[in-house]
Amino acid sequence: MAGENVDAIRFDGVRKTFGRVVAVDRVDIAVPSGSFVGLIGHNGAGKTTCLRMLMGLLRPSEGTVRVLGLDVVAEPLEARRRLGAVPDEPAIYEWLTAREFLELVASVRGEGNVGQALELAALGGDADRPVREYSQGMRRRTALAAALLGRPAVIVLDEALNGLDPPTAARVKAVLRAAVDEGRTVLLSTHVVETVAAVADRVILLARGRVVADERTATLGPRGLEALFLERMDASAR
Repeated sequence: MAGENVDAIRFDGVRKTFGRVVAVDRVDIAVPSGSFVGLIGHNGAGKTTCLRMLMGLLRPSEGTVRVLGLDVVAEPLEARRRLGAVPDEPAIYEWLTAREFLELVASVRGEGNVGQALELAALGGDADRPVREYSQGMRRRTALAAALLGRPAVIVLDEALNGLDPPTAARVKAVLRAAVDEGRTVLLSTHVVETVAAVADRVILLARGRVVADERTATLGPRGLEALFLERMDASAR
């Protein structure tokens, strides 16, 4: 059951296979509430597979994934109600406008300030155009705004900041930091080391489906996150 003292995100012995391919191999992760965590790794490291299991889009082959104590397989609806997420390929109803889409999301969640979400998306007059006419950047901004509607306790973003223009990226980072300061939790997956170093308090590094580093960014010292990334990637390849 969800409670005040449970981790916001928890992976226990999680393994995911696709036929003979092992995408995620015995991953254990515990993320307390009020954390800003960056999940990094090379392409194919298992980041997206982990996040898809967290979002309930994939079932673990072994182990359990929990959101605020709720098993995402056994209690999917309750888990998703606590989660705001942008997958690697966000799905938006293309025949709706951004305003209509955000109103729909708010109605499903039972709360959410659509005006604030549209301000974050920075679509201007385009908010009342059909999503099918949007660029990829506009679609990503709309998906981000939808994920943050209703102040979800856990926010999961898979490469969600990639491709944003600098002003929008800065606004989104400020909103995410404010959410963490309020006690909510952000898990941001990216392969851009500089992004994690700039915003996250903790970094988890995946390689070949396994956790190979879990560090506080403040303790990395002068060599920084990039040096850790390169060192552990090299070690995992041996």
